[in-house]
Amino acid sequence: MLATPAYDIALILDQGQRDTQEDAIAARFFDSANAGYVVVADGMGGHDAGEVASELVISAWQNALDAQLDNADVTEGALLDALPMAAMQANAEVASHGETTGFQLGSTLLGTLFMNQKLFWISIGDSPLYLFRGGTLTQINEDHSMAPKIDAQLAQGLLTEEEAQTHPDRNQLTSVIMGAAIPKVDCPEQPMGLNPADILILGSDGLQYLSNAEIKALLGAHAHSPARDIADALLQALHAKADPDQDNISIAVVKPAQT
Repeated sequence: MLATPAYDIALILDQGQRDTQEDAIAARFFDSANAGYVVVADGMGGHDAGEVASELVISAWQNALDAQLDNADVTEGALLDALPMAAMQANAEVASHGETTGFQLGSTLLGTLFMNQKLFWISIGDSPLYLFRGGTLTQINEDHSMAPKIDAQLAQGLLTEEEAQTHPDRNQLTSVIMGAAIPKVDCPEQPMGLNPADILILGSDGLQYLSNAEIKALLGAHAHSPARDIADALLQALHAKADPDQDNISIAVVKPAQT
């Protein structure tokens, strides 16, 4: 758990039912800039390459953002410029490692920046960023997988609910950091203002073994709880499912300070 004057933050990393942990997660806040970040990376590649990829992404993010946030005079514009720079650096690091080792590896990136009660983000891949506000749960970042297209087919009546949820291409990524051109990047130019009662949830796709309805219900029941209790409730709900295919789990819960 990370307590700051402006935010209550909790992080959880769990291996699930996988043989290795290929997720990585980090958070840091800076008194000098009164700002900070939470970042999630979900690696892929096998042969330990997924673990390497996610760590390369986290490291590149930290190298790009820490120097900026150590500066008390940093501006929102400079930080907004730093987000795509972090992604570019991560992509270059993954490319370099792949050329050196011969492994093809990749990772998602979900990087969030908090400053002056505003949320900035950059997202590549399918790691979800949820906003719980006024009893409503919304995924506010883009999902760079086939899932949105498959869900559109469900809405059109072309697939049944079961066919949509079990579709073999559902988790196929349409954008990822893997050392090549990045097809899609979600990085809004304007930040989102945060309200004191908001709850933000960052995760790897392992969190999505819970349905949106299940996540919403848990957040509603724990809306006034500390971030660490919310994170633990989400993890315990995943454990209770006992899914033999449970993916690695990253969970970050961020609550703005109550005023």
